[in-house]
Amino acid sequence: MAYDDEKGFNLKYAPHFGMFRHHAGNDLVDQVKFMADEGFTALEDNGMAGRDVELQEKIAAEMQRQGMEMGVFVATGSFQDPTFASGKKEFREKALDDMRKAVEVAKRVNAKWCTVVPGLIDHRQEMDYQTANVIETLKQCAAICEPSGLVMVLEPLNHWRDHPELFLNKIPQAYLICRAVNSPSCKILFDIYHQQISEGNLIPNMERAWDEIGYFQVGDNPGRKEPTTGEINYLNVFKYIHDKGFDGVVGMEHGNSKPGKEGERAVIDAYKQCDNF
Repeated sequence: MAYDDEKGFNLKYAPHFGMFRHHAGNDLVDQVKFMADEGFTALEDNGMAGRDVELQEKIAAEMQRQGMEMGVFVATGSFQDPTFASGKKEFREKALDDMRKAVEVAKRVNAKWCTVVPGLIDHRQEMDYQTANVIETLKQCAAICEPSGLVMVLEPLNHWRDHPELFLNKIPQAYLICRAVNSPSCKILFDIYHQQISEGNLIPNMERAWDEIGYFQVGDNPGRKEPTTGEINYLNVFKYIHDKGFDGVVGMEHGNSKPGKEGERAVIDAYKQCDNF
C-alpha cells in the first residue's frame, strides 16, 4: 500500500509544533491546519500541559475539526533528580499530583497517551531497590489514569549520547517494569532513535516487547533528523509496525535536516517515501 494523495499515510505520523512554521507561520492553530492539509492525521506536543487552557482548547477544537488525533504530551519527568527511583515521599507525591493534572489536560485535548520519564538513577541504592520504587510509584500513577483511560508511556532514553544518568534506558527494562505494574495505563514509548543507539536490533526488540508497546517515536541516527537522513531503514521499520496492525500514533520527535521551506518539504517527502509499502 503505497502512499496515496487521496488515501493519505498508512500510519498516524504526528508532527510537532514548529516543524512546519516556515510554511504555516507561528500561529499554532494554523500549523495544525497545514499538517492536516499535508495528510498528517495526528499531532504530538511535549509541552501541551504547560500551555494556557484557552490555547489547549483552541488546538483541540481545530484538531477535532480536521479529524486529527492527539499524540503524547509530557505528564511528569525529571532530568535533574531520581524522582521515581529514590522512593522518596516528596518525589512520589509530586508525580501523583502531576498525573492528576495530566488527566485533566488529556480530557481537554482528547489525548490517550502521556509521556513519563522516571528521572535519574539513585547511585545510593542497588538497582533492584530502585526498580521496586519505580514500579510502586507507577502503580499509584496508573490508578489515577485508569478511570479516564489515559495511558502513561514510559520512554527509555539512550545512555551513550544524550542522557547518561537516566534510570530508564532500554526496552527490556521498560518491559519488565510494565509487566510488574500490570495496568492498561502503563505501556512503553518505543523511541526508535534512542533504541538504535542503546541496543539496535530494532524489529526483533519490537517483536519481543510488542504487547507492552503503546506508542512510537521517530528520529534517524546519527543526527536525530527525519527518516532517510541516517542509518535506519525506516521503510522496513514502518512496514513492520503497520503489518503488526498498530493503530496508534507514530510521533515525529526529530529536527529537520535542512532549513526553511525546503527542509520542511524534505520532511514531508521523507515520510511519503518511507510510507511506500
